[in-house]
Amino acid sequence: MNDISLIDVEERPTVGIRRRVPVAELPAFLEEAFDTVAAQVEGAGAHIAGAPFARYRGAPSDVIDVEAGFPLTEPWSGGGDLVVGALPATRAVEATHRGSYTVLRETYEEIERWTGEHDVQVREESWELYEAGPSSDPDPGTWRTRIIWPVAAPEVDAG
Repeated sequence: MNDISLIDVEERPTVGIRRRVPVAELPAFLEEAFDTVAAQVEGAGAHIAGAPFARYRGAPSDVIDVEAGFPLTEPWSGGGDLVVGALPATRAVEATHRGSYTVLRETYEEIERWTGEHDVQVREESWELYEAGPSSDPDPGTWRTRIIWPVAAPEVDAG
């Protein structure tokens, strides 16, 4: 079982690429988006401030509304066709998935059980922070994905 808890998230400026992507094409989209965004950030002299993210909006279906990119130390002013945004300040459920992306759904199922047991309602958006993955180590046993799922109700203490 993963550690699941309520946390308060601080807003972080971001830059990325947003698309509607078929689920089967998600891994290729994320890889391409991360490479493209990192190159543009570096070319503009901006600074990445953390792990790459994928932000999902709306209810899951066969096609996903996803934004992929990086948090920055300062808001993006580099121009281009990138989406300027922020990971919002919010109360959220947090869990860390360890292992392959092929079993990531199991961690989401644990979160859904936890929210049901604790009477917590989540929004129809979430994001994943890829803290360790294939680019850092080919062994899926070392991969670490932090899931942040904003809470809709109730207003509860994070403690």
